[in-house]
Amino acid sequence: MDDELLPIGAVADRTGIAASALRYYEREGLIWSVRTDGGQRRYERDILRRLAFIRVAQTVGLGLEEIRAALGTLPSERTPTKADWDRIARAWRPRLDDQIASLERLRDQLSDCIGCGCLSLRVCALYNPEDGAARLGSGPRYLLGDLPTDLDPA
Repeated sequence: MDDELLPIGAVADRTGIAASALRYYEREGLIWSVRTDGGQRRYERDILRRLAFIRVAQTVGLGLEEIRAALGTLPSERTPTKADWDRIARAWRPRLDDQIASLERLRDQLSDCIGCGCLSLRVCALYNPEDGAARLGSGPRYLLGDLPTDLDPA
């Protein structure tokens, strides 16, 4: 077996990702390993970069489907280059910018909400008479950026 291949424990230690998660990512097709004659997993060193990418992508809220799709664009016949990773980063930039804007709106509205004490329900971001905001979608619509004025007159 090649000395450059890493056992699952070493990969887990280097990445901070549990061995069980590594096995899960492998079942999901996000990473791969080779097996020793005894059936133990061994990973090529470039898997560390893939795992760093997966971990960071999950940290910023990207789902496994998005991550899988992005990793699927990487070359399989060679180690991905900086240009390959840059291409993915550029493609995700608008989505991340939208997420940042949403988080900033949420932060700002929560500050207002916490400080108001609900003395004025007319301007409360959580007030939703007769569950009208449900017509805009699921979840806390006003905290997600919708406005009461977005409701069509019923």
